[in-house]
Amino acid sequence: VAIYTTVFTLLVSYPLAYIIARMPENRRNLLMFAVMLSFWASVVIRTFGWMVILNRNGLLSQILMWLGITSEPVGILYSSTAVVIGMTHAMVPLCILTMLPVMQSIDDNLSKAGMVLGGRPGSVFWRIYFPLSLPGVTAAALLVFITSLGFFIVPAFLGGRLDTMLTQLIIDQVQEYLNWPFAGALSLLLLVAALAVFWIYDYLIGLSALAGTADPNASGGRLGSAGARFGRAFGAAMARVSDTIYGLVAAVAGRRMPAVGRATRRLVVALTLTFLLLPVIIMVPVSFTESARMTWPPEGFSLRWYETLFGSQVWTQAAVRSLIVAVASATLALIIGTPAAFAIARQNLPAKTLILAIILSPLIMPRIVIAVALFYLYAQIGLVGSYTGLILGHTILAIPYVVITVIAVQKQYDPRYDQAAWSLGARPSQTLRRVTLPLIRGGLLSAFLFAMIT
Repeated sequence: VAIYTTVFTLLVSYPLAYIIARMPENRRNLLMFAVMLSFWASVVIRTFGWMVILNRNGLLSQILMWLGITSEPVGILYSSTAVVIGMTHAMVPLCILTMLPVMQSIDDNLSKAGMVLGGRPGSVFWRIYFPLSLPGVTAAALLVFITSLGFFIVPAFLGGRLDTMLTQLIIDQVQEYLNWPFAGALSLLLLVAALAVFWIYDYLIGLSALAGTADPNASGGRLGSAGARFGRAFGAAMARVSDTIYGLVAAVAGRRMPAVGRATRRLVVALTLTFLLLPVIIMVPVSFTESARMTWPPEGFSLRWYETLFGSQVWTQAAVRSLIVAVASATLALIIGTPAAFAIARQNLPAKTLILAIILSPLIMPRIVIAVALFYLYAQIGLVGSYTGLILGHTILAIPYVVITVIAVQKQYDPRYDQAAWSLGARPSQTLRRVTLPLIRGGLLSAFLFAMIT
């Protein structure tokens, strides 16, 4: 399921990230706000939205019957397909935010130079732009895959009896059976599996390149070279296919080809944003229903649920507390994770891949396992039930997002900027404050948003 989720997430995310990166700043900010709306919504809300859309009498089934595609209701809910859809939807904003800083750092003049030298759009994209964007794609794929291993809410609500994931088994052992030793064994198995994935990824593709390893004689480096040769062959094949399709479309469209390109981009944006926002938007009318069940279309109109919400001090206090914890933990994660990312990306550390795997390990561990471990620790130092303990716990979960995002940005950062500042007499602290941080502020902002939302 995690592999399917990663593949579909990249396929959905890359076109929109590519379009956003090449837009003017005002339009880019508007589209990013739309993407972030989905990301800011709770996973539970988005999952409920998919339940309304995918159930047997839901919105999707009604649309299919209205179009005449099917004559009877179709239920996708409680299946592997529903789980992959829900997990892909949850991961697309994260994937876009990871790839976008790298794409924005690519110089458009490189593609223009390729066009001037006779390259067609497909060849220019696959031979120039796509290879330059691979650090962001690799970081996004790794982040999505590792995060997907630890999903619980989506498979629990959208999956069926045969779609149980390992995290669900762990939580069942803790909450229902109180079998702590077995839950610990399953958690260790999940962690070992994730570390094995890191090692296999490094061995076959070269995770060391993502981490900034400079040793070309490492096994990952050797296989990375073979992967580069395969990538060039794949890019050449895709370039030929793209150029052929472009030629056929251009022959039909003629002078209208620019308009066709604009229409295609708008269609991609519209379809992707619909996919992202529909599960959130559909919960708005559902929230006004008179019924205690989530149905489509909603039954009647009532404000009873909002009266319950705003009339309860428990809900308002929880909202304020959540905001405080989110901002504080995101700030702390950025302060801790950014230097760690700099060290991993710039220094020739021993066992760099293992260090990165350990830093990212909180992404795959079920939240309840981390919570129980922190509870035992906090009980010994008096942090149970405190703001400090809550902020530190969320910081642990947020640091991996900061590290992987800043590493991806560092892969596209030119160290000659720092060297030029040093040659002009700037101290390292001045170079960091006046040169490095301003140039990577987009990536730092993305990292902060990741940390705050998680």
